[in-house]
Amino acid sequence: MEKALFKKILVALDNSIYSDYGMETAISIGKAFSAVVTGCHVYAAMLHENRFRDMETGLPSRYQTEEILSRQREIHQDLIGKGLEVISDSYLDRFEKQCLDLGVAYKRKNREGKNFVEISKEAEEHSYDLIVIGSLGMGVTMNSLIGSVCERVTRKTRKDILAVKDGSALKGKIIVAIDGSPYSFWALKIALELKNAFALDIEAIAAFDPYFHQVAFKNIAGALSEGAAKVFRFKEQEQLHEEIIDKGLAKLYQEHLDTAYMIAKREGHEIKTTLLSGKAYDELLKYIRLTKPSLLVLGRFGLHEVPESDLGNNTENLLRLAPCNVFVGGKRLYPGKIIQDQPELATVIEWDESAIDRLKKVPPFAKGMAMKAIENYAKEHGKRRVTEEIMGEAAKRLLPPQARKAMGIDDDN
Repeated sequence: MEKALFKKILVALDNSIYSDYGMETAISIGKAFSAVVTGCHVYAAMLHENRFRDMETGLPSRYQTEEILSRQREIHQDLIGKGLEVISDSYLDRFEKQCLDLGVAYKRKNREGKNFVEISKEAEEHSYDLIVIGSLGMGVTMNSLIGSVCERVTRKTRKDILAVKDGSALKGKIIVAIDGSPYSFWALKIALELKNAFALDIEAIAAFDPYFHQVAFKNIAGALSEGAAKVFRFKEQEQLHEEIIDKGLAKLYQEHLDTAYMIAKREGHEIKTTLLSGKAYDELLKYIRLTKPSLLVLGRFGLHEVPESDLGNNTENLLRLAPCNVFVGGKRLYPGKIIQDQPELATVIEWDESAIDRLKKVPPFAKGMAMKAIENYAKEHGKRRVTEEIMGEAAKRLLPPQARKAMGIDDDN
């Protein structure tokens, strides 16, 4: 029997309307997955104490003796500390009542300190599977897009995080963003699990940008001298991008969608797939505004993750701008682990040494695309290993002469 996706859920509480949306959503997920839901409120007693000390110099002179200041500090510390604790308990009482009413296992937790710091610490210290947090809080203004606590927790915490923007997260349609990365396939798994639990529709979306290289080459063309253009082999490079990269992107991203479709079908679900062209986050944002899903599910990173990043560029933009609830998947999932019993979907991963040596002739910027095209050719011909012969056949079949030459693969090799 497959383990439940979520066993321990943490929900951040601050008594705002967005916190209430998050509380209701977390409890609903907890009920569906038989998870333990922990409600956590963070209060900053020490912050108030420090502010009180900062203002002491502005008190009238009769209050400036150390004896009076010490007594006032004690009174203020006692009132603030106990008062904030009472308020925190009141928030948790509301949370507890909802859990009891719905028969959901729960825990209460309050912490003292800086809100996003303590929520992040709580998430890491107790190994939660899912963090649910309101996208905004008590400090919301007319121009607010996302609260600082939500954004900072999402950046700092490498776990599944659901940023709740309204009360519809589990009531409508899910859009899941697919780009071929392991994070995006984990997002698909989350979407399928939520579909099972709440009978939601799913649409898988992939967006590719066929225009970037055109813009980049125009920019470079204006900067290169005639001599530099010859050294760079500018015309050949431009043609290579146009023939095998820009035109190949649509096919590549459609294959990612096809894989997502087959994974869903294996789980007993038919899902809609849609391919968009343009700047990824911008196209997704336009599509979301048009179709009005209740939830967007996407990975923390895409295909270009680097150790220095805390959040992918597209995810960062959509977390802030998407007018729907956003689930950021924090784990990786490789499709082969899901579809290992479907050989027709398996990626060719075995390469002969001679084929690898030949691949070294391919310019680094084109290597990934070339590998994918050759592996697809091998799959279509029933091969599970890339040999030098298969590589040569694929190159001659798939690439025009100019591209083969630019890649260091000519007809005689």
